[in-house]
Amino acid sequence: MAVQWREHLLQGTSTGQDRKPGRGRGQQGPPMRPHLLKAPPSLPIPTLETELPSRENLWGTYTTQSPSSRTLLTMWEPGAGCERREVQECLQQFQVTRAQLQQIQAGLLDSMEQALRGQANPAPAVRMLPTYVGSTPHGTEQGDFLVLELGATGASLRVLWVTLTGVDGHRVEPRSQEFVIPQEVMLGTGQQLFDFAACCLSEFLDAHPVGNQGLQLGFSFSFPCHQTGLARSTLISWTKGFRCSGVEGQDVVQLLRDAIQRRGASNIDVIAVVNDTVGTMMGCEPGVRPCEVGLVVDTGTNACYMEEARHVAALDEDRGRVCVSVEWGSFGDDGALGPLLTAFDHALDLESLNPHAQRFEKMVGGLYLGELVRLVLSHLAQRGVLFGGSSSPALQSQGSILPEDVAAMEDPSVGAAHVLTILQGLGLSPEVSDVELVRSVCAAVSTRAARLCAAALAAVLARLQRSREQQMLQVTVATGGRVFEWHRRFHSILQETVALLVPECDVSFIPSVDGGGRGVAVVTAVAARLAAHRRLLEETLMPFRLNCEQLAGVQAQMREAMAKGLRGEASSLRMLPTYVRATPDGSERGDFLALDLGGTNFRVLLVRVTEGGVQITNQVYSVPEHVAQGSGQQLFDHIVDCIVDFQRAQGLSGQSLPLGFTFSFPCKQLGLDQGILLNWTKGFNALDCEGRDVVCLLREAIRRRQAVELNVVAIVNDTVGTMMSCGYEDPRCEMGLIVGTGTNACYMEELRNVAGVAGDSGQMCINMEWGAFGDDGSLGSLSTCFDDSVDQASINPGKQRFEKMISGMYLGEIVRHILLHLTSLGVLFRGQQTQRLQTRDIFKTKFLSDIESDSLALRQVRAILEDLGLPVTSDDALMVLEVCQAVSRRAAQLCGAGVAAVVEKIRENRGLEELTVSVGVDGTLYKLHPHFSSLVAATVRQLAPRCTVTFLESEDGSGKGAALVTAVACRLAQTTRV
Repeated sequence: MAVQWREHLLQGTSTGQDRKPGRGRGQQGPPMRPHLLKAPPSLPIPTLETELPSRENLWGTYTTQSPSSRTLLTMWEPGAGCERREVQECLQQFQVTRAQLQQIQAGLLDSMEQALRGQANPAPAVRMLPTYVGSTPHGTEQGDFLVLELGATGASLRVLWVTLTGVDGHRVEPRSQEFVIPQEVMLGTGQQLFDFAACCLSEFLDAHPVGNQGLQLGFSFSFPCHQTGLARSTLISWTKGFRCSGVEGQDVVQLLRDAIQRRGASNIDVIAVVNDTVGTMMGCEPGVRPCEVGLVVDTGTNACYMEEARHVAALDEDRGRVCVSVEWGSFGDDGALGPLLTAFDHALDLESLNPHAQRFEKMVGGLYLGELVRLVLSHLAQRGVLFGGSSSPALQSQGSILPEDVAAMEDPSVGAAHVLTILQGLGLSPEVSDVELVRSVCAAVSTRAARLCAAALAAVLARLQRSREQQMLQVTVATGGRVFEWHRRFHSILQETVALLVPECDVSFIPSVDGGGRGVAVVTAVAARLAAHRRLLEETLMPFRLNCEQLAGVQAQMREAMAKGLRGEASSLRMLPTYVRATPDGSERGDFLALDLGGTNFRVLLVRVTEGGVQITNQVYSVPEHVAQGSGQQLFDHIVDCIVDFQRAQGLSGQSLPLGFTFSFPCKQLGLDQGILLNWTKGFNALDCEGRDVVCLLREAIRRRQAVELNVVAIVNDTVGTMMSCGYEDPRCEMGLIVGTGTNACYMEELRNVAGVAGDSGQMCINMEWGAFGDDGSLGSLSTCFDDSVDQASINPGKQRFEKMISGMYLGEIVRHILLHLTSLGVLFRGQQTQRLQTRDIFKTKFLSDIESDSLALRQVRAILEDLGLPVTSDDALMVLEVCQAVSRRAAQLCGAGVAAVVEKIRENRGLEELTVSVGVDGTLYKLHPHFSSLVAATVRQLAPRCTVTFLESEDGSGKGAALVTAVACRLAQTTRV
């Protein structure tokens, strides 16, 4: 860059005398003035080592040490003369205390958060502009990219060809070409400027033939803009000598695209528009930690960082991250920096192109450091402290001391020689004593700049730590800009000060590699990678996104299967009668026992139904493994022993109470109190039970305990129990739904429609066993390859196909198979297959509920995945979230289509135009998933518009429900006797 500035000087495009400090980072830099790097041989060259302050004395006066151990404080002791006191007083104006730096940190952080919230009054001191860069590079980016850089180097334009080779590829140096922009183009029309840019692109490509391949271009446009998309940016105002008409208020990306089209270069696609700060962050080589902060100190200064998108009011996003450009150069324009401003700052500000604006930038940016030094030296010369009280026209000229001059004069080894050379070049005749003082002035100005920059960066890091909710933040900061390149001490003071201001942040600083070139190419590459991954993700998830027509088809198929099952014809829905003939009407009263057996623990309950409601007392008992897998007699004797123990504890010994038996194993029910066990599941394997009536087995065990009298009234399915439990609270509840580990439904059917059960009047609850819906192949068009993989790996391939698309036992496995597929495509986890992801059932359905929770930040989603041993990035976390959403949404919609089929059947049975009905629901997936229930309800409204359906969550369907089935049966029996 220094060479380019020197070339500008030789071409006469800019001079030190006619340049006036202006606004903005990326402002055209001052010209390099060729000067000797060694002092004339006739002059002695004093050496001066710059001593970095330790953490203990960092906040004190900056000191320098010569071989004779003289310090400035010693030289300027009070009483050593008015001149030395004046120097001391002058330089003390540039000291910044720790408390002042902490105030700046807190003030900037407050302004950042106000701007993020979209606060308009009072206007925040910083702008916090979203850049629409949503991801940092992870090192796998590959390919060739064009970069067009406009505005970063003043009156020139740069075109680059950047090749990215991924993690394992060797580094390829970019090819570039710089074009000087004619003055008439800079001051002409917008079309002229962008046509010139398109012409430069064509000339560059002619010199570097690439064939007909499609080219992806990143556009570095370093002017004030309002960005509304990654490739949409409206110019707010021209700076840096540009005054092209018809551009302000226009989308500069579209203007460039139009110019490229006019040029006939249709193979160039503008992917992103990027500012230099974002380019700096993105140009950082990927390391152990992702680089999520960019810091530029060039002619101007700025920072950017990756913010949680949900915190940016200007975006309508609640997931993921977005790079925010802080635009901190304007901090202090509201007067917040007033106590730190010196007379020299005020003078510089008034002489600038933008008085009273960009106050922070004018204290830190490279464009102004040299000017501040010049103003101090001029003042001291006028006061007779320097140069024997003489000055020169050059010293009085704005821009005569450049930022690289300041860095050169502070060089610890040859800085003194540079001081002599530079001052002589300004027409001054310095004495040896002047050298020490000039270097001290440079050190005071640059030290203050570094500390102020550190305080601002500390605010950004504090904001990053707060948004991530991390006690210890580990982060990498990419640094860019010529001040960092020239001024090693600036960088060291910055690091030391940051460490003291935010000790809870572990910060690594890495110099960025050509942010305006490679960085912009990386932004473009990341955008291209994300777009390609997005296409693959959408293709993968497309079969899970069911439209209304497909859902209506499922509803119609279920209606047909229901009708066949009720008629006793071959159907994937068995439509089993439960012999429950009524729901509670509220008149039920009495004490009832309930037994709930469905696993290695079972419950005995006392359910008291009174006018005031239902009261439940229960006790949990275990079923030892040797009992669960012993003989049937041993199992049922154990059950009766537990019932007797419960009765004794409740003071019910000797009483014969009606008992409802929830038996959650596959049964064929022949009556309300008759159920034939088809087969054991859930680890049970008691002998001599399968094929027998389990109620008879229970009664036989009761008879063996001769002192016990129990009246087993009903054997109950848990789905029926759910309906009955909710039916007690709402008489309109005529359907039960379970969506948990498995899924099932039941409903009240007209008895006349139930083949094989005598009677034509009244109703009977039908256990649909709808988990088997589709086992006849009717769901084949909706089944994906992932469903097929899960089915084939299950213990019952080809069976329960509807359940395997809906229930909690299988959704996690579907997600796992999708993640494996996306990883194989390189979309997830950088294409790295992990053994953990290969493990069956590692991805529990509970994780879907957790990941999709609205209350979880993206970092918490990442934590869940990291706990599974997955090498996850923020992009991965977002895509895993989308996979979970697609799978659970399909499950809820299929469930809703089934409910719609049932409620429409009830409505048509009764010949109603409109039906109001309630559905009792139980199951962990329905209850715990953050969106499942609302998606089911929405689907029902869509497919059954003439039914008003209320969903009621059941409380203890298997216990309370069984007792209520018993209570209703007793009520009906008493009515029949009367």
